Amino acid sequence: MTGTLERDHRGFATTGSAYYPILVAVFTGLVLISNVAATKGIAFGPIIGDWSLITDGGFIVFPLTYVIGDVLSEVYGFRATRRAIYIAFAMEAVAAFTFWLTAYLPAADFYTNQAAFEAVVKPFTQLIFAGLAGFIVGQTLNAWVVVRIKERVGERHLWARLIGSTVVGEFADTLVFCSIAASAIGISSFDDFLTYVALGWGYKTAVEVVVLPVTYRVIAFIKRREPTYQPAV
Repeated sequence: MTGTLERDHRGFATTGSAYYPILVAVFTGLVLISNVAATKGIAFGPIIGDWSLITDGGFIVFPLTYVIGDVLSEVYGFRATRRAIYIAFAMEAVAAFTFWLTAYLPAADFYTNQAAFEAVVKPFTQLIFAGLAGFIVGQTLNAWVVVRIKERVGERHLWARLIGSTVVGEFADTLVFCSIAASAIGISSFDDFLTYVALGWGYKTAVEVVVLPVTYRVIAFIKRREPTYQPAV
């Protein structure tokens, strides 16, 4: 029995230490922040003629959710990462309901910002649903790819796990999110939609590649300090 448990946990740590809840808290916070920021459509350009780079405010911090997701998957495994995804999912749902209800409750006579509040909150509820759908699909695929590659190669080729999972997870996340969110931020043409998807996917993947040295160090730091972590063989 003991040998079976050791094999089941080899390559991953249990979630009993202080690091796991900290990572889950940061993960959830970044998801919520990025969805509020995503209510603003952003255009860089025109770059060539009338063509502009189309994105939303979520691009600032959302890629970091995949960095944290990679750390969780690499150190704690698929089940623990899926738990973190469910927690963030639940908090997004709470945020969506709270903002929606607040927008429709009667405003006090002295409150003069109802129109501005609704302008942000109403798109946010649609973006939350877009985020929930894309987030569940993308983060689940991201975690699955990290764990499956690790099961095959052990501790080697960490870069392949991190980049490969991001390419797959970010593409699925971006496609699902943009398909639902485009109308909320005012994207109406197919060309702008394609730009929105392509820029989002390319940018998010590029951010993960750029911060790969930081991700390596964070993973190494936590592995060294997690008493239950056993290297994969």
